[in-house]
Amino acid sequence: MSSRVTGYATIAVACLAQLIVTVDMTVLHLAAPALSAQLDASSVTMLWIVDIYGLTMAGLLVTLGNLGDRLGRRRMLVWGVSAFAVASVLAAYAPNVEMLIVARALLGVAGAAILPATTSLLRVVFTTQKARTAAVGASAGFSAAGFAVGPIVGGLLLNQFWWGSVFLVNVPILLLVLAAARFIPESRAPQRLPLDLTSVLLSVVGVVAAVYTIKAVFFVGLWHLDVMTALVLGVVALGLFARRQRRLPVPLIDLRLFQNRQFSTSVGSNLVAVFTLSAFGLIISQYFQVVREWTPLNAGIAYVPGALAAVLAGGLLAATTINRIGRGFAVALGLVLAAIGFALLASVEAHSPYGLVVVAQIAVGAGAGLTLTVTSDTILGTVPRDRAGAAAAISVTAYELGGSLGIAIIGSVLSGIYRAKLVLPDGLPQGVVDQVRGSFSAAVANGLPEPVATAVRTAATEAYLSGIRTSMAFSAAITVVLALVVVKFLRGVPKVIDQEPVHEPDAARGA
Repeated sequence: MSSRVTGYATIAVACLAQLIVTVDMTVLHLAAPALSAQLDASSVTMLWIVDIYGLTMAGLLVTLGNLGDRLGRRRMLVWGVSAFAVASVLAAYAPNVEMLIVARALLGVAGAAILPATTSLLRVVFTTQKARTAAVGASAGFSAAGFAVGPIVGGLLLNQFWWGSVFLVNVPILLLVLAAARFIPESRAPQRLPLDLTSVLLSVVGVVAAVYTIKAVFFVGLWHLDVMTALVLGVVALGLFARRQRRLPVPLIDLRLFQNRQFSTSVGSNLVAVFTLSAFGLIISQYFQVVREWTPLNAGIAYVPGALAAVLAGGLLAATTINRIGRGFAVALGLVLAAIGFALLASVEAHSPYGLVVVAQIAVGAGAGLTLTVTSDTILGTVPRDRAGAAAAISVTAYELGGSLGIAIIGSVLSGIYRAKLVLPDGLPQGVVDQVRGSFSAAVANGLPEPVATAVRTAATEAYLSGIRTSMAFSAAITVVLALVVVKFLRGVPKVIDQEPVHEPDAARGA
């Protein structure tokens, strides 16, 4: 088998697999109303349907990334893709909410097997910096585009089919991935790497508890019993996990990696970049559907420019940008582009020209594609090939945490500002006031007689737009700050990272 065929197959598998896994993070945004009505799902069960996917994935990324290094990365990819296809069928035809929650959890497990495997295969197959950066760029661009493609797919399918179609569409694409995976050689760590089951348990418990705390604290408050229990459990488990990793001869996560400035800065940049990107996706989705009252199909199509920009910037421009200005400035450039897009949306109005939103989307998409490509390539280039899966798992875990933080924090800021700025007409029944204050969607579909209905919608829209503008201004500010940090801490990182990093003998680690 020629190296060219292997390279093309690896890129195709990485792009399609990453796209499918990321799309499933956002595809339910448009399907949620229909799904809730047909399955008679409560607001609590809907939260579980949406969140269980990310929770299970985040908790298992480190473990399954390490298993890929030990058992074979291609094997882990094939297992994950096969499981994702089966779980997609189960989700599509779930007869009740309980079955759908189980299917979404299985999708999360499969996604945790797929993401580190695809990323680490890029590190193993492409051994030169130029080829690796181009391959990682295409993959990262598709991954970033997945935030936008999810609503596109949801809009197109919901315009013609039932809610289950948003899961069923995964199957033919996953079959293509399995067919292409036949052309990828197997790879694993050359030496036997023992798997410490105690570390596995502590990592799963710690990460799941941490992500649950992040998601829940902004909805029910820190002092809720469930949240406090999860917080304490997460802190204790992660503390014990970190302590154990320092003592093991072959740890699940080599914490010494974080002493490497370029590695730790790149991981942190991934987290913050995805934080702002997920917030952007949430807000744009709400703006198109609720503020402008577009159909799901039109709202989905409106995402196309940003998705294309992410793919093109990551796949075509990243390598050239690194060679011209260096890694630190390339990441900073991507962050500044994203900040420009956020700043443009900080001036949005109810009937702003679509061109303004298009320019903002292109800036954010291009910035995200460039940033995530360079940071992901830097992470992969600075670890030994035999631990590529473990490093990829760290990167993707930061990705997941960033997404959870972005939606939770920015969503809460948006809701808080909406309630604070909302000024309703006098004389409304208290039940209507409570409903409108609790949800902007309720204000849009209030069922009140005219002219009161128009007055309520106008007041709610202006309050909601205030939340959007503040959230986007905040995202722009933290992105600019991160750009300055990146320039400082990635200064001096070589443009070309082709050397195999030194992997210390176990004896050198000490007891």
